[in-house]
Amino acid sequence: MFEHKGVDVRLEGVSRRYTMAAEEVHALRESSWEVRKGGAVAIMGPSGCGKTTLLNLLGGVDRPTTGRILIDGQDLTGMNERALEKHRLLRVGFVFQFFNLIPSITAVENLELPMVMAGVPESECHARAKTLLGLVGLEAKGQKRPEELSGGEQQRVAVALALANDPALILADEPTGNLDSTNAAVIANLLKSLSVEHGKTVIMVSHDPKTAEVFPTVHAMRDGLFVTGAAVA
Repeated sequence: MFEHKGVDVRLEGVSRRYTMAAEEVHALRESSWEVRKGGAVAIMGPSGCGKTTLLNLLGGVDRPTTGRILIDGQDLTGMNERALEKHRLLRVGFVFQFFNLIPSITAVENLELPMVMAGVPESECHARAKTLLGLVGLEAKGQKRPEELSGGEQQRVAVALALANDPALILADEPTGNLDSTNAAVIANLLKSLSVEHGKTVIMVSHDPKTAEVFPTVHAMRDGLFVTGAAVA
């Protein structure tokens, strides 16, 4: 079902600074870091340590203040806005804490939207959406609207949505933050399986040690930096 495998991710001296009320905020300090193609990595750390900023930079939602971000050797920092838009649409799948599903349409229709934006034929969109719902165990609920699904089911639809255009890189920002422990474990294992079974590169940030420990590699962040040898709890 998936044609595209993962990507190598590399940061070289990347920082991101903002100015807020005349004060400079260091959301991410000069960091060099990498994830190999097909890797599954969890990143832990307190609120404000730079986890979400990192995902926004990797996803092409934001640009670094300094440094380079290389995705399979291609430098995101040199891309124009049109190229970054293509990167977000075709190469990256995002999973968020609050599901980000359109409430007025069905699960299948939510999945079809990014495919339509990518120019996929209508008949193929529908078939692929049903296949993706089957992958997350919800094929029978394709005609349900988000409000008719439980929180765990909505997040499984959100994972399927992230896969709509067969991206090589999955970025998950606190994907279990609104779920109970049982559903959190389901989502964490589902995300890990995208790496293990389908070769995607998966990077997840989380506050929850039990969620993170599902992943084979866990990194810690503190004050905008990766912390070698730090406790991740």
